[in-house]
Amino acid sequence: MILRETIGALAAADPDRILFVGSQGRGVLEDTGVPIRRYWYRRSRFRLVTLATFAFSQLALYRALSRADLPTGAVIYVNTLLPFGAALWAAWHGHTVVYHAHEVSISPRPLRWFLLRVAQRTATRVLYVSEDHHRRLPVAGVPATVLPNPVSARIATRGFATAYAPRRSGHFEVLMLASPRDFKGVPEFLGLVERFQNRPDIQFTLVLNGDRDEVAAYLPPGPVPGNVTIHPRTDRPEDFYATADVVANLSRVDLWIETFGLTIAEAMTFGLPVIAPPIGGPAEILRDGVEGFLVDSRDAATLADRVTTLFENPAAALAMSAAARQRARDFTIETFTADLQSLIVAMPANPTRTEHRV
Repeated sequence: MILRETIGALAAADPDRILFVGSQGRGVLEDTGVPIRRYWYRRSRFRLVTLATFAFSQLALYRALSRADLPTGAVIYVNTLLPFGAALWAAWHGHTVVYHAHEVSISPRPLRWFLLRVAQRTATRVLYVSEDHHRRLPVAGVPATVLPNPVSARIATRGFATAYAPRRSGHFEVLMLASPRDFKGVPEFLGLVERFQNRPDIQFTLVLNGDRDEVAAYLPPGPVPGNVTIHPRTDRPEDFYATADVVANLSRVDLWIETFGLTIAEAMTFGLPVIAPPIGGPAEILRDGVEGFLVDSRDAATLADRVTTLFENPAAALAMSAAARQRARDFTIETFTADLQSLIVAMPANPTRTEHRV
């Protein structure tokens, strides 16, 4: 989704764009209006097979770029550290290489070392989504820029136009949107649900990024508590933000470090106070006690206390709401577009070969 916003942000700066996608399926990139050229890649449930197909996919990407007849001076924009075939091809042919990193952990370790080495040898600049992200995954010797992820124009437009009012849905609603993975804090969220089972005026909504079968297979067996509603993947998260009182991002800090936290920024456009991890990107988006609370999700007692504080003190919730909405203006697509375009325009058209050894 961030790549889609990036493509849109660069439309005015360079209308002649080509998108190379290592997938045969369809997704959110189909509506970018950019010609798509696909190269071969297949995942496997066996890790070593996936690693092998990934290596072959980069050969396919290198070959696809060689056949593309790109103009001299084209900027090759590499989304994540993984498509190293594009970086190698671009550096070998004298093109500018811009990496947009999103990941933190890459395994196995030899793959991480190799990808960072390729980036070090080929990149003109690396973009990171937070200062913490840059510190955790530095590419030695390459200029870096922190470019926070943007909230889509559709979500931001509705968010800034939606008034925040405590208990507007008739009860106090705690919302979380996450992948169906333990490291995303889903067990901690369900534990929070259990703590408030005797409070019918506090309700919980969980939106999991998977279809109904995936959600059903992930959730623990047994009946769902009556104070939580669980939904499968949605294309319209704004419909959930519009009725919530607070949004929780409960990623386990010992298992997963959020590089940014897009749902946090999206929620804040709606003026929603947020409960988020105290490290990583979330700690740069919001301040503890101002736009929300920074809480280690493993601290169940503190987590429950922060929910209770917002529930019992509507004035505090309103103050956090105003601060959150103001902070969200730093993550608009307009700000992202201006910053990204200025970076791309400043890129050297023909980096020297001594700068990009391969």
